[in-house]
Amino acid sequence: MTELTDDQGMQLSSGIAAFEAKEFRRAWQMLEPLSDQGMADAQYRCAIMIQNGLGVIARPSAAAKLMQAAAEQNLGLAQHGLGVMYLFGEGVEQDASLAIRWLEAAGESGLAGAWSTLGMMFMEAQGVEKDVEKARVYYQKAGFNPDEFA
Repeated sequence: MTELTDDQGMQLSSGIAAFEAKEFRRAWQMLEPLSDQGMADAQYRCAIMIQNGLGVIARPSAAAKLMQAAAEQNLGLAQHGLGVMYLFGEGVEQDASLAIRWLEAAGESGLAGAWSTLGMMFMEAQGVEKDVEKARVYYQKAGFNPDEFA
């Protein structure tokens, strides 16, 4: 993605502010054109709105496409969101290996929550075989004391 113009930056900031204030119809009006231009931050928030029917009609598969577009631009929040979508089969076919791939990418992007989600997957055998040692490694990456998860 190229540098934002001043107008695009202001529109993105205003759209994010509307999203955070739960003014979803207004957020959609501001963010959807930026999402169409390939801006990852706008794509991520539009995906959340479409996934959950916030200010727009819920369309899970369209949400997954937007989430993937933002994730492929290395937006950690989108990588985490896409990983969770694959974990639970929301808008995509359930696929634990893709969930792991995207959650690990999110963890590498600095999101500790992604590591803890991976720990939970392996501790609770969600889509994978239970593996306490692997779970402990992920929990440690998330900043937890792995001895709590013995």
